[in-house]
Amino acid sequence: MSIPPPPGPHQPDPAQGPSPVPDPYGPPPQGQQPYGQQPYGQPYGQPYGQPYGPPYQTWGQGYSPNARPSSVNGLAVASLVLGVLCCFPALGLVLGVIALVQIKKKGQSGKALAIVGSILSSLGLALWVTVLATGGLSDAWEEFKKGASEGTTFSVVKGQCFDAPGESLEGLTYDVDEVPCAGEHDGEVFGEFKMTGGDGFPGDGAVSDAADDKCYPLQDAYVMDTWALPSDVDVYYFGPTRQSWRLGDREVSCIFGNTDEKATLTGSLRADETTLDTYQITLLKSLNTMDTVLWEEPEDYPEDDLPGYRKWSRDVHDSLGEQIGALRAQSWSAAADKPVAALVKDMEDARAEWAKAVAAAEDDDVDTFYIHYDKGYAYVDGPSTVTARKALGLATKRPTYDDGGDDGSGESGGGELKV
Repeated sequence: MSIPPPPGPHQPDPAQGPSPVPDPYGPPPQGQQPYGQQPYGQPYGQPYGQPYGPPYQTWGQGYSPNARPSSVNGLAVASLVLGVLCCFPALGLVLGVIALVQIKKKGQSGKALAIVGSILSSLGLALWVTVLATGGLSDAWEEFKKGASEGTTFSVVKGQCFDAPGESLEGLTYDVDEVPCAGEHDGEVFGEFKMTGGDGFPGDGAVSDAADDKCYPLQDAYVMDTWALPSDVDVYYFGPTRQSWRLGDREVSCIFGNTDEKATLTGSLRADETTLDTYQITLLKSLNTMDTVLWEEPEDYPEDDLPGYRKWSRDVHDSLGEQIGALRAQSWSAAADKPVAALVKDMEDARAEWAKAVAAAEDDDVDTFYIHYDKGYAYVDGPSTVTARKALGLATKRPTYDDGGDDGSGESGGGELKV
């Protein structure tokens, strides 16, 4: 009687030799497959331990601590940055040298960065030494002050129209918006000049006095036809402040603005050699020259300063002779020839009266001086002036004057023009 084998895998008979290795792609051998079951965790239809499908090649290298990249030296990076910016070249050079030593000891990367940073820092250091040796630093400082001045002030130019950010042109203004002169605007620049002085700010009063002294002559050059200047227009200015003066600002800008803070200007007021023709310019130069001389009349009455009036009357007489010659030398258009000739005739009569006024002043005859003084003024802004202006297309409305003058003492020539 034989003993059955124990449960478990079938053991081969030692007499038969080792069992053959099963073919993974062939049919399973009999007796190796449990009935109706697959080994746990195996793909369906595959022998135990065999992955589904053909074997695949693994990708890449597995993790190893020795495969980690070396770190970049931070000082090398800093040296490169400072070398490129050229702001602290000496520091960049020092950091570059230190970085090369550390890279060699620690086996770090970044050697190329340290070398390039050191070279750029060396060049920057050489440039700084050259600038200091040649005085270029002082030039750079001057440019800096100029830029700072431009940053704290603004610049407006002759002929520019603008709107101010505030409600009026008075007080501090830090910026303006340029707008076309054809439309409404707050101000129009008619001239500019530069003040002189040292580093100490002369004060707001000095700036105002300089503007009063310089702006009004510039006004007459910008608006040669003074009759065309509206009565509601006044003169303002932009000037340096204490802060901008320290930065080199010396510019004063002369500006036209409305006398009413809430009102604006419309259209350009410019009437100079860029907008007028030859005939208009010739007539206006003569009339304006005479106005300038007449405005130099002494402040006292003739009886209080007869010698002063004698000198001034002679200046008026001589200036009339010059302007009569200038008007006669001009060839006028057909429309303006006769009106200008009539004006010249009145100027000749006035010149004769001023000659008599000079003689009366020399004789200390105040009463006779007054008689010829008044007759000499009669042609100023008279009918012949209006007719000549009209023939040349200039303004014909006479300007208004203050009522401060007294009859018989030069009210026609001593009044102040309201603008």
